Amino acid sequence: MSHLKVYQYPKCSTCRSAVKWLKEQGHELELQHIAEQPPTVEELRVLVADSGLPLKKFFNTSGEVYKELGLKDKLAGLSEDEQLELLAGHGMLIKRPVVTDGKKVTVGYKEEQYKEAWSRT
Repeated sequence: MSHLKVYQYPKCSTCRSAVKWLKEQGHELELQHIAEQPPTVEELRVLVADSGLPLKKFFNTSGEVYKELGLKDKLAGLSEDEQLELLAGHGMLIKRPVVTDGKKVTVGYKEEQYKEAWSRT
């Protein structure tokens, strides 16, 4: 039985779909509410490194907080540390769900991506 940590927002339909899919695959899930308990800067540093993705892929660019903070124009001018601080301070800025087994990380939910990363077969 594999154990996965899922940073998610329970009201988000994409998160619910991802959690349902992972449970159907037989994964044991540790669910963490991304708005109430966002990952720390250090956790984010590890997640970004393990994902192999650029840091900007962790931003929920369609979310209200992203738009309210005007990050479309500001993000490129921020240092990596400043970007990580923003994400850690505003869980709703993080593209979700973020899933990790401690070695690999996926961001967002696309069934094909999940089949490749988290399939049990």
